Amino acid sequence: MNTTDWKDALGKAFNLPVPDDNAAPDEQPQPEERGSALEQQGKARLDIVLERKGRGGKQATIVTGFACDDEALKEVASRLKRSLGVGGSARGGEILIQGDFRQRVLDELTAMGFKARII
Repeated sequence: MNTTDWKDALGKAFNLPVPDDNAAPDEQPQPEERGSALEQQGKARLDIVLERKGRGGKQATIVTGFACDDEALKEVASRLKRSLGVGGSARGGEILIQGDFRQRVLDELTAMGFKARII
């Protein structure tokens, strides 16, 4: 019977270091935090796109380019939806605003301090 652990065999096959199960939790690599949306203001450029397909003929304004967690994204989306008086959603780094509000979304985002452009 072969007593070789599968992790050892995999490490040898791909020349990778084998992690030690007894390692302290502090030595494990920590995932990088994405930060809040307000911290990224003025750093990255956001893209504003009008989308018509796959929505039953309805139009939707999509804002992409956010590099933050979903909670911070929902705060920005809530502020946008309130100021525009429309519905929408936020998830996966995108904000969806119901209807064609590209120019007004651009104005609101620049007032919040974000760099944005209409595509």
